[in-house]
Amino acid sequence: MPLIDCDRSHTEPIRAILNDAIAHTTALWDEQPRSAAAMDAWFNAKDVGDYPVIGVTDEADTLLGFATYGPFRPWSAYRHTVEHTLYVAPGHQRRGLGRALLTELIARARQQHYHAMIAGIDATNHPSTALHRALGFTHTGTLPEVGYKF
Repeated sequence: MPLIDCDRSHTEPIRAILNDAIAHTTALWDEQPRSAAAMDAWFNAKDVGDYPVIGVTDEADTLLGFATYGPFRPWSAYRHTVEHTLYVAPGHQRRGLGRALLTELIARARQQHYHAMIAGIDATNHPSTALHRALGFTHTGTLPEVGYKF
């Protein structure tokens, strides 16, 4: 399945994937669906920061997942660190798409000279934790009871 650089033409498929995660999982801690205006602002931030949005598509060019990163924290001392996001559409998980996306995302971060990538993963998301460990990430801390959903 090909990896692509997503652009604004992918806004609605990305929004659908995010809104499904908001409604049905603790992978994303928003409680309100993303609006079209919020997605426009999201893409603006990616453009301004020169942050990639990488997608994976099927043979029909349907977006099945995406990965990106952005600033870890707003303070300048964190300028060499990014926090990343990775989502695969329901029904397409555990087929190697997340691994392909994250592998490419790591390569892009290295090309842009980022030193560290942070993943905030819910403790119950064992497949994501396993994927990240397989690609060299280490668990460095737990934030117990900081978010409540459902």
